[in-house]
Amino acid sequence: MQKLFIATVFAAGLTLGGLNAEAQHNYVKDHPVAHSVKRPPAPSKSHVWVGSEFSYNGGKYAEVPGHWEVPPHGHRAWVAGHWAKESRGSYWVPGHWA
Repeated sequence: MQKLFIATVFAAGLTLGGLNAEAQHNYVKDHPVAHSVKRPPAPSKSHVWVGSEFSYNGGKYAEVPGHWEVPPHGHRAWVAGHWAKESRGSYWVPGHWA
């Protein structure tokens, strides 16, 4: 279920990528900070840790906890998401596979 949610959020981000840049950012004055969690052991050597991400819903960002995932074909590394800041506030830049 969590993988489906992450995939949906990522796909939505790709879809919005073609729209006006202002339309895709959800600005907040103060952004949340990811919780520190102990990473469980990897299920296999093929799995890569996908760190916490943030999704915007109901006027605020909520943390989506990190998890292990097998990279999609042709990808080997997860590039972590990060917060960007502009004069309007901060917004989340989602992570992606590289």
